[in-house]
Amino acid sequence: MAEVKPEEQLKMIRASKLYYPAREKVKQSVLGSVDAFNSLLRKSWEDPAAFWAEMAGELYWIKPWEKVMEGQLPYFKFFVGGVTNPCYNMIDRHLERGADNRMALIWEGEDYQTKFYTYRMLHAEVCKFANVLKGFGLHKGDRVAIFLPNLAETVIAVLACYRLGVLFNTVFSGFSVRALKDRLINYEPQVVVTADGGYRRGREIPLKSRVDEAIEGIESIKSVVVVKRTGTEINMQPERDHWWHELMAKAGLDCPPEPMEANEPGLVFYTSGTTGKPKGVVHSSVAFVINNYVYGRFHMDHHENDMFWCTADIGWLTMHIWGIAGALANGVTTIFYEGALDYPQPDRFYQIISKYRVNKLFTAPTAIRMLMRYGEKYMEPYDLSCLDVLSLVGEPFNPEAWHWAHEKLGKGRIYINNTWGQTETAGCPLAGAAWVTPMKPGSCGIQFLGAQMDVVDEEGNSLPPETPGNLIMRRPIPMLVRTLWREPERYVREYFSQVEGCYFSNDQAIKDRDGHYWVLGRIDDVFNVAGHRLSTMEMESAIIECEGVAEAAVIGVPDEIKGLVPVAFVTLRQGYEPGPEMEQAVKNKVIENISKIAVPGQIYFTSVMPKTPSGKIMRRLLKEIVVEGDIKGDITGLEDIGAVEQIKAIVAAKKLKNRA
Repeated sequence: MAEVKPEEQLKMIRASKLYYPAREKVKQSVLGSVDAFNSLLRKSWEDPAAFWAEMAGELYWIKPWEKVMEGQLPYFKFFVGGVTNPCYNMIDRHLERGADNRMALIWEGEDYQTKFYTYRMLHAEVCKFANVLKGFGLHKGDRVAIFLPNLAETVIAVLACYRLGVLFNTVFSGFSVRALKDRLINYEPQVVVTADGGYRRGREIPLKSRVDEAIEGIESIKSVVVVKRTGTEINMQPERDHWWHELMAKAGLDCPPEPMEANEPGLVFYTSGTTGKPKGVVHSSVAFVINNYVYGRFHMDHHENDMFWCTADIGWLTMHIWGIAGALANGVTTIFYEGALDYPQPDRFYQIISKYRVNKLFTAPTAIRMLMRYGEKYMEPYDLSCLDVLSLVGEPFNPEAWHWAHEKLGKGRIYINNTWGQTETAGCPLAGAAWVTPMKPGSCGIQFLGAQMDVVDEEGNSLPPETPGNLIMRRPIPMLVRTLWREPERYVREYFSQVEGCYFSNDQAIKDRDGHYWVLGRIDDVFNVAGHRLSTMEMESAIIECEGVAEAAVIGVPDEIKGLVPVAFVTLRQGYEPGPEMEQAVKNKVIENISKIAVPGQIYFTSVMPKTPSGKIMRRLLKEIVVEGDIKGDITGLEDIGAVEQIKAIVAAKKLKNRA
């Protein structure tokens, strides 16, 4: 995907037209009419307390709330004093309404193994694992870390934590030992849940061995539960390590849900920060589920007979928002798939849709661009007429990919809902309502239910339509971040110090004349690679650890498949020479410290960096050189103009070599 210049971007936004849903589809939607949704939307903006009370009233409560909303950003509460349990609202509530035999969860492994759970079966498994956790002495407020791929047991473990009020954190199973350890040291869980291994593109990923290495010296961890997935031989430490299946065989089926006040913390998710140190984003348990029950219902137009597939990994909050909370709270069937979407052949994606008759799909723009690259030939053997709604999040969704998805994948019959959200916002406060609001290729939709979004200048003043600015949130929604784990000062500094009384997203956006938002990218040095949020500082820190490296600068450059890919500029110490061996050493260090997803697409070795007089590397200039081949922007802050010419020559030479 080519870099879009500001003037071209604005031209594209002005040219983009609205696509209105067919009347028959509007009638079949959850609310049944555009007027009904617009009325609800106005109520959510003008009287948010009444709106949230109406929505929350659809769920089960042990004790009603005393006040719907209290406080302001950055310190706020919803449903104050209200007591319920999130797991009860995702499972038990449906059993009370006769949904015992409705399918809740379908799991398919990369090796084609499958498991199926009705709501009654899932309830039994969740209660059993909740009793397993109780057996380790865990109570409400204690902590569990989950280092698993997309397995059925992963969903069961998450729901069991919800049932007990135990805080949980899921860590991406592709992370290195170092990245896992950093998070565990900060989080200090008592129990870690993992597997002997997992599968990815036919290779076995050694999960338990990584855990063994990562937890060494972390005194809080007393127990490790291991799912037998691959059957590989692993080390099981007596007293500490336990097989999942053995514990579950002895666990009881009865486990009453723990009463939880709506604002008590429930999940901690780590996301990259501009300092390179991952941030532990803390979300409330009950309010998180309520908000995503509402957003899932209208973003996806959820009906109880839906077959829903979220393609995200459980290590990213997207899966929790859509694949667990949003799906199960709405009583639909959720699909968990373990492996790569194009393995063993590029048609695997289409196989799953056709096999399970998926009608609601949530994925990333990266996946759509990957399918575009393969062409339509892999799609042709499959009946995809079941597909009804396609929603996306993760990075900008270019109009070309939108039209391909609508016309080729959906045959002009599907609703495409491109959304915007962050780990900190949980769900998506910018989006459309499936089969109700008009679509606009490339945009992130409208300001959604209960949200108050705005595009502002540096002083916090609202900007007129079609003017780029900072994307902010002026009032809270229930699922918005509540604090950062053990870093309350950083919470205020990172999100609320830029514009008084507002949540600062660090994203740049434009609001068009139809009220649609277009998110342009990050303001800071954090960017999305194939939907994974990565910090340039974290990548640079890893590269500098490589023997012989003196300095490193990482930028994100456009990629037609992944949206953005990291590109590294590296200065070596005296006595070290650039070459294939050094390049591989840099890549290995990034894999060791972070993950393969963070490996630079290109590495340029240079003896100079473009710096300000104070020594700050001007990464903007590096990006311009790579993308444009020249410097278009302001260089008055550059200390040595000669550095630019040297770097331009290095980049040009490598591009020429690559083409050859």
